Amino acid sequence: MTCRIVLLCIRVKGLQCFRKGVEIMDDKQIVDLYWERSETAISETAKKYGRYCHYIAFNVLHNDEDSEECVNDTYLNAWNSMPSHRPSVLKTFLGKLTRNISLNKYKQLTAEKRGNGQVPLIIDELHECIPATESTESIIDDMVLVDVFNRFLASLTVEQRKIFMRRYWYLSPVKEIATDYGMGESKVKMSLLRSRNELKHLLEKEGVSL
Repeated sequence: MTCRIVLLCIRVKGLQCFRKGVEIMDDKQIVDLYWERSETAISETAKKYGRYCHYIAFNVLHNDEDSEECVNDTYLNAWNSMPSHRPSVLKTFLGKLTRNISLNKYKQLTAEKRGNGQVPLIIDELHECIPATESTESIIDDMVLVDVFNRFLASLTVEQRKIFMRRYWYLSPVKEIATDYGMGESKVKMSLLRSRNELKHLLEKEGVSL
């Protein structure tokens, strides 16, 4: 299937990227540093997006040391991908790098019987609406890549979309989502269930086979 890749960017409550009071470069300046091959690009990226990347990695791995390793690999991958690539949204670019690296790390740790993050729970939830696929990464990444998924996100209410993205993109625990949005865990679970059912219905209607 040929897909138009569109990632709906939302401002997610509870995901503060950097500490208040710290002087931060804007994204264009940071990307320019990468293109200039200035090592300052790494330190500025860490200053602005280090906590954000660590949050994503930790929700996959639940281990600070492994998460920090994945964040450092994110910076290295960002360095190696530029200047040939100029990301349009640096935060989204770094988030996807961190997530993919962390999922690969999770796969490695699972083989070694050490992984215990949110991934098993999330995969179980997604299996309710999507058939099993070849790997952990493809279950989530293929969803993001297809045009039908973008249309599904656009059809959700703002609250539904935020909850869905917090759970399935950022891999946030249900309890944390409930706390951040001031609602009960049962309401979060019900919202996720309804969204998964809507996604399943849309995929069936579109004849998408994953």
